Amino acid sequence: MVKKYKLENAVLASPTSLFLLAILGFPVILSLTYGFSETSFETLRSPEFSGLQNFRDVTADKTFWQAAWFSLRFGTITAVLECALGLALAVYLAPLIQKHSWVVAILIIPMIVAPAMMGLMYRLILNEFAGPIPYYLYSWIGSSPAFLSPKNVFTTVILAETLQWTPFAFLLFLTAYQSIPQEIREAATVDGTRPWRLFWKIEFPLMLPTLFVAVFIRFIDGFRVFDNIYTLVGSGPGGSTTSMSIYIFETFLRRGEIGKSMAAAILLFVSAFVVLSVAQWLLRRASR
Repeated sequence: MVKKYKLENAVLASPTSLFLLAILGFPVILSLTYGFSETSFETLRSPEFSGLQNFRDVTADKTFWQAAWFSLRFGTITAVLECALGLALAVYLAPLIQKHSWVVAILIIPMIVAPAMMGLMYRLILNEFAGPIPYYLYSWIGSSPAFLSPKNVFTTVILAETLQWTPFAFLLFLTAYQSIPQEIREAATVDGTRPWRLFWKIEFPLMLPTLFVAVFIRFIDGFRVFDNIYTLVGSGPGGSTTSMSIYIFETFLRRGEIGKSMAAAILLFVSAFVVLSVAQWLLRRASR
């Protein structure tokens, strides 16, 4: 009976599985084909196998390593900032949200806006000649930093990403914080545990799995960032804000080096897979 039930489930699920394999498998096979071939827009239908030449070209490209270093720094810094701010907001505002749940709707507004629209908005308000923020800074203190200059552009994109996606981390931590049984807090309070010690010794350890998940998700999202940075400042002055995704985009469309861009995309996928495997191992270890 059990085997018959499993067989029926497999038969019913097979159309969906085949559809997903076709939708996801074809781009993967095509990317692998182009990644190991000498391909341009002229030879798109007849790629010539070139082995690992595209991977050698990518790893020999200084712009690729500059983009990888930018993505690594950007993903790490934004993940840490977003999770730290999200955790602080979740713990600090939990009593207020318990009484007024509508506060959550206000706090997650930045997350609802499309990243490309957010980039365009920052590009407008930070414009050195027409932006309201430089205007008011000049009016109040007589000077304003060039937010999109080579000196300040990295800090600017970090702050823009952090302000938009801190609400995501906030939602995760708020859910984890509210799911802690109230009996644990009451027992610790009866024993004379102070609020700060209660958080560090009881509540924070219980939220560690959520912290690992939040950091991992935000790091991956920051590492592959594209739309908000591209609409805000593009590849940046001197390529200073060229992320891995922007590098692949420009290599593919602007320079027409399809094989090279696919090789970079494969390397990006392998890097994400390695990070995912390490994160899962750490998560399993923390849960034990």
